[in-house]
Amino acid sequence: MTYALAVLASITYGAADFLGGLATKRSPLFSVVIFSQLSGLILVLPALPFLPRSSPTAIDFAWGSAAGLAGGIGVALLYRALAIGVMSVVAPVTAICAVIIPLIVGVGLGERPTTRAMIGIVIAILAIILVSQTGEERATTGVSIAIASGIAIGIFLVFLGRTGTSAGLWPLIAARSVSVSFFTIAGLVGRQKLMPRRESMRIVICGGAVDMIANILYLIAVRIGLLSIVATLTSLYPTSTIVLARIVLHERLRALQQVGVLCAAIAIVLIVSAT
Repeated sequence: MTYALAVLASITYGAADFLGGLATKRSPLFSVVIFSQLSGLILVLPALPFLPRSSPTAIDFAWGSAAGLAGGIGVALLYRALAIGVMSVVAPVTAICAVIIPLIVGVGLGERPTTRAMIGIVIAILAIILVSQTGEERATTGVSIAIASGIAIGIFLVFLGRTGTSAGLWPLIAARSVSVSFFTIAGLVGRQKLMPRRESMRIVICGGAVDMIANILYLIAVRIGLLSIVATLTSLYPTSTIVLARIVLHERLRALQQVGVLCAAIAIVLIVSAT
């Protein structure tokens, strides 16, 4: 169940990234980040009275706030890279960087995945590398931004994973509140346009809502599973990004990318069967 949630988080993260990248091609970056993050916050707030009772501590709010800052920066960089680069390259590059940090932290905290799970993790990283092979001349555009995005997202995954089980969804509320406030202030100071264009508003809102669902799935999974494994499974999100890019934008999947998708499936089976 734990790793099934992580896989679902991966699929929804990939869908959110696709929508965010698509929206950023049509609207200013700050407007997309602010409204997508805000829509996710609005989505979760009405659900709080219907959720099990929670008792977050100051530490939980601190981890959530730090996660929000790191995650907001990571998402902003990712959307920018997706907007100017090739989606099927940017998403995997970000994922590679994002998975390394939780892996190192997880092992450093004493996590010891089984041999089969470790093989699955290695194959998962290989899958991420393979799906980035597009062969396009402009494939390197946005890669440096994608690397920085991956590092920030990796930190976000670690910080969010440090919150306590009894905190419920409050760390996510803290995270979104911080990210929305930060980018609103930064946008006002930098005199950026804060309103998305009307034609992209629906995409922005949907992207933010899907991203929040992914965050909830990841938060539940990482609280009951190993950070190193949950983060690895979650970082397979480029697969769904690429599939959506293939369906909607008609980006072709090369043979190596198809092998990468197959490797992702094998990695999931290995990791899940090792638990």
